[in-house]
Amino acid sequence: MTRTEIGASYDSRADEYIDLFGSVDQLSGADRDLIAGWRAKVSGRILDAGCGPGQWSRFLAETGTGEVVGVDASSGFLSSARARHRDLALARADLAALPLADSSVGGVLAWYSIIHTPPAGLPSILSELARVLTPGGSLLLGYFDGTPEEPFDHAVHTAYYWSAQALGDLLAEHGLVIGHAETRQDPGVRRRHGELIATLA
Repeated sequence: MTRTEIGASYDSRADEYIDLFGSVDQLSGADRDLIAGWRAKVSGRILDAGCGPGQWSRFLAETGTGEVVGVDASSGFLSSARARHRDLALARADLAALPLADSSVGGVLAWYSIIHTPPAGLPSILSELARVLTPGGSLLLGYFDGTPEEPFDHAVHTAYYWSAQALGDLLAEHGLVIGHAETRQDPGVRRRHGELIATLA
């Protein structure tokens, strides 16, 4: 299944997803604290890569200065985001072909936006994320922690586990060095959360 098809799969469940996760108030306080703390250290424009219905784009715009740009493959998510957040810059795009210039953003938030990417396709996305970052720019990535590259059933489409070590090896090939990595098991949540922050050398 292509990324366009995955976007279409999310379109079919967009209303359900937005009801469950469309506001940051519905999401983990630990995630809000992490993203706010990261945001405070990023200078310049921020890319919300895989922005969904725009909840984190809105949060990033409200917790700092500088433009926030959101991209997603789901037209349903973007339609909702545009209706609710009219001041945000949003575009439909493939994460492996971002409509941004080289070295044009100071930070990239990729919050659970690579989970459906087959392992063979991940390097092309990480290459694009590194391409648009300025030197010294920061990537904050959220993922499901587990045995690297192991697939599992997801409500929308097959997803994959990763580890900080495995992702770090891939990121290093594109000049990104991990400075922060943590995992946690949230109560009542089936899968372990993983997060990392990497800086472009």
